[in-house]
Amino acid sequence: MEEDKIKERLLKENEEFRKAYEEHQKHEKALRIIGKKPYLTEEDQIKEKNIKKQKLALKDKMYYLIDQYKKTHK
Repeated sequence: MEEDKIKERLLKENEEFRKAYEEHQKHEKALRIIGKKPYLTEEDQIKEKNIKKQKLALKDKMYYLIDQYKKTHK
C-alpha cells in the first residue's frame, strides 16, 4: 500500500497518529510565523530550535506508526 494511502487511513482510524499529525501541522505553522520575522531575537531563535526538535520527533513518531501499520497489514 502506498504511504499516502496509509497516512490517510491512519488519520481516520488511529488517534495517536492523528494527534501527532495535528501537532506537527501546528508546529509547521508556528515556524512559518517565526520565519516571516525580519529579525529573530535570541528568544525567537531558541523557540525556533525547540519547535524544530519537537516537529522532528513527531515526524519520527508518525513514520514509526506507518511502519507498524505496514508490518501488520501485509
